[in-house]
Amino acid sequence: MRQRFQFCAALKSAPIVVALTLATLSAQAPQGGEPQPGAFQAAAPIDLTGYWVSVVNEDWRWRMLTPPKGDYASVPLNDEGRKVADSWSPAMDGRCEAYGAGGLMRMPTRVHITWQNDSTLKIETDAGTQTRLLHFGDAQPPADRSLQGYSAASWEYAGGGRGGRGGGRGPRFGNLKVVTTHLRQGWLRKNGVPYSENSIVTEFYDRFRSTNGEEWFFVTTAVNDPKFLQQEFVTSSHFKKEADGSKWAPSTCKTT
Repeated sequence: MRQRFQFCAALKSAPIVVALTLATLSAQAPQGGEPQPGAFQAAAPIDLTGYWVSVVNEDWRWRMLTPPKGDYASVPLNDEGRKVADSWSPAMDGRCEAYGAGGLMRMPTRVHITWQNDSTLKIETDAGTQTRLLHFGDAQPPADRSLQGYSAASWEYAGGGRGGRGGGRGPRFGNLKVVTTHLRQGWLRKNGVPYSENSIVTEFYDRFRSTNGEEWFFVTTAVNDPKFLQQEFVTSSHFKKEADGSKWAPSTCKTT
């Protein structure tokens, strides 16, 4: 993991191309277990709080624009998934299904990240005016499904120190892992490319500083859906830190 951070720090601010595989990220196993209850914020190996803006340097035509009906290139849909995608119409553009946890971080959006409490990290987006809650510890999922589902979060540690029980005193290196379940059906793209209520969305968040001093985080997302996908769908999205919320401009999505 230390090598991954050194690699990120060497990148120029734009364009940024980060080639990561989920297998590489998954190999970074946590060391030392979870922090004690009440210590999750203090144990963070990276600070994700603040205002950030999405920098779209790949898949521009699928992310900045609403693709035409039937354009689901590069998404490993099965026959049932293609059938659902083909039922979309331009009149459905802007629906909230496009802003669920499976596709939200691919939107051209700003995010505002804060700690709601010591064990809950909150991500708000101006695109679609959505709120995600990332729960550390042993909180129980709700009974009802939702667009944002239930997100279980954990720190993964490497390097000279770790948080929680027996944590070392050296510098901490690591990332945030989030696993989201209890979802309602949503869209991977704004033109109705679906993921189902059975999906599991796994994310890894990393933060780094570029050589010109700019702060970035990137999130690698894997959507596993036995209903609509032939294999997991993996993307990597980049966000640059902003000084404040002066450019924050929420826009709501359509419920129908």
